[in-house]
Amino acid sequence: MTVAGYLIETQNLVKIYKQGNVKAVDGLNLKIHEGEIYAFIGANGSGKTTAIKMLTGMLDPTSGSIRVFGLSQPKNRKIIARNIGIAPQEYSLYNDLTTYENIRFFAYLYGMEKQVFKTKFDELIQILHLEDKKESLVSNLSGGMKRRVSIACALIHSPRLVFFDEATVGVDPILRKFFWKYFNELKQRGVTLIITSHVMDEAERADRIGLIRAGKLIDEGTPNKLKIKHDVDTIEEVFIKLSDEVIRDE
Repeated sequence: MTVAGYLIETQNLVKIYKQGNVKAVDGLNLKIHEGEIYAFIGANGSGKTTAIKMLTGMLDPTSGSIRVFGLSQPKNRKIIARNIGIAPQEYSLYNDLTTYENIRFFAYLYGMEKQVFKTKFDELIQILHLEDKKESLVSNLSGGMKRRVSIACALIHSPRLVFFDEATVGVDPILRKFFWKYFNELKQRGVTLIITSHVMDEAERADRIGLIRAGKLIDEGTPNKLKIKHDVDTIEEVFIKLSDEVIRDE
């Protein structure tokens, strides 16, 4: 269930960390459509990860409201969690388990039946080119391979909505291209993807971009519309121009 075609909607979302009195997210208003790739772009420390943690129910907001699948979050976090996948910035993997065992563990948490898991597992390791690594200990994998395993864990239960927090950080350009090809394949299946990054050229591949600075959404739109609006050639230039304007206003 969604409201007016929005899979995610926030109103005046705020998160203040009491320790240090830091306002990590400041009046965030988002409307994200079902079946789109939405890139949440900003420098390190801009509030992207805090926002994602609130959207996924991992962190309670200080004020404001969140609706996901038309349901209030975090009030309905258990229901919402069944239909979302999360590939976090830091690997949530067990180094002393194999690739197979890690993915199987996440499938168990979602209550997947054995045969359903087997079918999905076989599909994912082929798509993510993990066939030769399924019996390898995660501790022995490269950073790029660990990222693939993390994505497989996020997708094993066929979620409707997936969060990729800095999903391509630390990977080479070839692997980044591979990931984006797969992200678009997921979109074609009707999956909604929320991708955070501090790498501005990542945004060029998304359907829409939300530019965040100091916890505030400073602009939003398709890549082309944003570049035309600000009369620049790249999203990085858009962000720099907007950041300069915010600093002058302050």
